[in-house]
Amino acid sequence: MTVNGDRDRNVSGRAENQRPRDRYGRPMPHGSVGEVERVPDDADFTPEEGLEKAQGLLDGGYAFTAHEVLEAVWKSVAEPERELWRGLAQTAVGVTHAQRGNTVGAARLLRRGADRVEPFAPAPHGVDTAGVAAFARALADELESGRAEPGEGIDTSRMRLRR
Repeated sequence: MTVNGDRDRNVSGRAENQRPRDRYGRPMPHGSVGEVERVPDDADFTPEEGLEKAQGLLDGGYAFTAHEVLEAVWKSVAEPERELWRGLAQTAVGVTHAQRGNTVGAARLLRRGADRVEPFAPAPHGVDTAGVAAFARALADELESGRAEPGEGIDTSRMRLRR
């Protein structure tokens, strides 16, 4: 990894941000100590491993890192299951936007994730598709109506991936 100007690059010269991140996935300055271990770009999780790790991260308030884990599974599974994992990852990143205070982006991603997840009933691997979709839509509604305050107080543990 090299730094060229203010962009991290991998050995082939492709942009690849490797700065440490805070608990909400925001890049921190080079040399800082990150609040959570990064998920490598080439991470490989089975669906069961991904669900377990992502739920643990959500339970701890780390929706961005949970999104990275779910995205790694999404990239490794075959169709048609990929859309399920894409929806789970979008829902987690929607929660991340809510944590960062971006109400509009959060609501859009939460609804998009819910729309992708919901058709997978009954879902493989024990994923609670109805529960994830209901959670995502409810949080989007709460954010848009002002019943939920966007920011660091968003309770990510309410997102339950399995029944």
